[in-house]
Amino acid sequence: MNIGEASAASGVSAKMIRYYEEIGLIAPAGRTAANYRVYDEDEVNRLRFVRRARNLGFSLEETERLLKLWADKERASGEVKALAVSHVADLQRKIAEMQSMVDTLTHLADSCHGDARPHCPILADLAGKPVRQKAGGAGEKTA
Repeated sequence: MNIGEASAASGVSAKMIRYYEEIGLIAPAGRTAANYRVYDEDEVNRLRFVRRARNLGFSLEETERLLKLWADKERASGEVKALAVSHVADLQRKIAEMQSMVDTLTHLADSCHGDARPHCPILADLAGKPVRQKAGGAGEKTA
């Protein structure tokens, strides 16, 4: 099948297929006499594998390692599990960081009057201004 058909069958865009070939994540496709790329079902399965790994947030390096493990029928599943467990820890750290961002922005948005006045605690926070207390005790940064 050609690159468009491989793209449709795998869910990986033609542009990404070319990129993955360029960086060596997947082997370059065979070529026709007219120099068109040709993919077989095994190559499409590898593309599906890459797409799924990338959708789960694995880096290109981790995806390459997983591809090698997948191809190695003598592999130890413990190595695969270690990669997955390490990735879960990375995802949990990122989730915690993002939750902290959500909490901070929620607090700042709640502190902002959102009216015609120029004072904005969101901009004050981004500018690193010191915190001052509003009447009523809620913290607000000055602009």
